[in-house]
Amino acid sequence: MHLGFTSMNTASDPDPAVLAKVLEQAGFESLWFGEHSHIPRCRTTPYPPGGELPGPYRQMMDPYISLMAAAAATTTLKLGTGIALLMERELISQAKTIVTLERLSGSRLLIGTGVGWNREEFENVSDLPWQRRYSALRETVAATRTLFREASAEFHGEYINFDPVWFEPKPLAKVPVIFGAMGPVGMRHAAEWADGWMPVDVALGDVKESIAGFHRLLEEFGRRPEDVEITLVIMGELSADLLKYYRDCGVSRCNVGVSMENWEKPELIMPLIEEYSAVIEQLR
Repeated sequence: MHLGFTSMNTASDPDPAVLAKVLEQAGFESLWFGEHSHIPRCRTTPYPPGGELPGPYRQMMDPYISLMAAAAATTTLKLGTGIALLMERELISQAKTIVTLERLSGSRLLIGTGVGWNREEFENVSDLPWQRRYSALRETVAATRTLFREASAEFHGEYINFDPVWFEPKPLAKVPVIFGAMGPVGMRHAAEWADGWMPVDVALGDVKESIAGFHRLLEEFGRRPEDVEITLVIMGELSADLLKYYRDCGVSRCNVGVSMENWEKPELIMPLIEEYSAVIEQLR
C-alpha cells in the first residue's frame, strides 16, 4: 500500500515545490491538492461536517498550477487532485490544462474528482443541474475522456455537446479518474465508471464491509476489483497497525495530512511528514 499526503494548498502552507521535494525524499508516493475557486459569502449551504467553515477553504490556490510546481521539483512523486471540481470549469479548456500537466510531469498525474458540496459555489460557475450532478459528472468525465482518446473528438450527451474537434496533444498515458464519493449513490457511480474510488474513512463506518460492498457493485457492472484502485482519505486517528489493516482490507493508498483543527497551523506539516515516513516501509 502507498501513502499519499494531502494539503489545503493555501498561501500559508509550505511552497508546493518544497513540500513535494520533502515528500519524495521521505518516501511518500503522492501529493494531493483540493480545489475551491471561491466560497460564496452567503454561506447558505452548511459545511458538511457541521460548525463553522474552516478558514483555509477561502484561501486555496489553484491545484493544477501548484501541482506543476511540485512536478518540476520532483521526478517520481505522483501528483493528485483531491478533489478537483471538474464541473466548475469550462470543459475543453480544463482538459487542455490536465493534458499539459500530465505531459510536463511525465505522466504522474491522478485526477481525483467529485460533485462538490457547496450548491451556491457550483451554480455561480456552472449551468449543469445541481440536482443531477452525479449524472452530469459522469458525462463530464466521459466527454473529457473522448477528447483524450479520439483523433476526431465529438460528444453529444444530455448536458454536454460539441461537434468534431482537433484536440491535441493527447496525454502520454491514460489519466486515471478517481471518484471521491461516499454514500450509496456516489459509491455506485464510482463502481460504474471511475478508475478508482476515494472515500473518507470516517464516513464509511465499517471499512472492510464497505469495500466488500463496493467490490460487489463492481461485479454488478462487469468490472474486476483489481482494476479499480481504492484510495482512503484518513480523517480519523492514525496508527501503523490501522494502516496495515486498511491495506489488508484492499486499500491501495491512504492519503494523510494534518487534522482539520490544525489546517491553519502550517508549522505542523513537516513534523507530521517525518512522523508518517517512519511507517512507510512497514506498508510495502
